Amino acid sequence: MTDLFDLEELPQEEEEENKMGSANHALVQTRLVRTLPDGQFSIATELSLDVSSTERQEILMLCKVNAKQELKPDIALYYAEDLHYLDPAEDIDLIRVEKMPLLCIEIISPSQSTRFLLAKFRAYFAMGVKSCWYVDPNLKLIKVYSSLKESEVFSEKGEVVDKTLEIRLPLGKIFCR
Repeated sequence: MTDLFDLEELPQEEEEENKMGSANHALVQTRLVRTLPDGQFSIATELSLDVSSTERQEILMLCKVNAKQELKPDIALYYAEDLHYLDPAEDIDLIRVEKMPLLCIEIISPSQSTRFLLAKFRAYFAMGVKSCWYVDPNLKLIKVYSSLKESEVFSEKGEVVDKTLEIRLPLGKIFCR
């Protein structure tokens, strides 16, 4: 485990607001989606996760994350059978998804603080997410959290390895020019 970011430090409360992205944020997000394995998984971007229940609101309050209805990770990964396309002729589309994903990926953008993203990780884990990735396009690094106390940093070359979900991705495809 590295000490690049300490999840034990609680951030001051921030709003889960409409964040402004950047060119690097958008490119890295797209490359991650194209590189993540999609055979056994469903991959969704900007998916609204329902946090409106009393239990989830209590978790958010403890984690000092101010979100009334939803949290929206940049990328969410589910088992394919847990999230799939809803046929409009048969089903009603979901505005917010109640089931938490296996993996939440947050890509830091110029308008966000690292402390806030780490507070979201604390909340995600408390709500049942198995793995969280912190992605920094400027530093060309991905920090994979398998729990609040277990993490590993991957940067520039080689591959990112998520041991919890058994995912391996070449960093060259994510942070290339």
